[in-house]
Amino acid sequence: MYQHVKKWRSAFLVYLTHQMALPLLKLIRKPEIFPYTAEQLAHFPAGTLGNDLAIFLHKKQLALLPYYARHDMKHILLEYDTTDEGEGCLQCFMLGNRHVSIPVIATVLYCFATMPEHWKKFAAAYKNGRQAPPIAGWKWFDILTEPTADLQQMIHKK
Repeated sequence: MYQHVKKWRSAFLVYLTHQMALPLLKLIRKPEIFPYTAEQLAHFPAGTLGNDLAIFLHKKQLALLPYYARHDMKHILLEYDTTDEGEGCLQCFMLGNRHVSIPVIATVLYCFATMPEHWKKFAAAYKNGRQAPPIAGWKWFDILTEPTADLQQMIHKK
């Protein structure tokens, strides 16, 4: 029974993010045109965020979605997987990092309401976001040529 609930919960989260939030964001926000193709990213120097994004997309068997690339970059930099737990942690980090938006709040509420087994990890991610310097205002497409490890060190103060 629990496996069915987890499967439904996951499918609904994907629906909320990809079928509802993404189209809504395209209407609300001025669309940023992602300046590279996945093939171009693969030719970035090893260890850069651009190259790591290409590797991430390939390993996860994901397409490069022009309006979602920044989100995928956050998965890499924050080191949260693309699982339900990882998505919840990423959004809790962003909320803790003072990035308050409808998609962030909706995802955090959904994850807390449906994933009590991950509450401690969500709380830790929120705390990590509070302690990190703000990242929402970063020039995401400009940092694709930067070493991923350097960017992660800036976030996590390693």
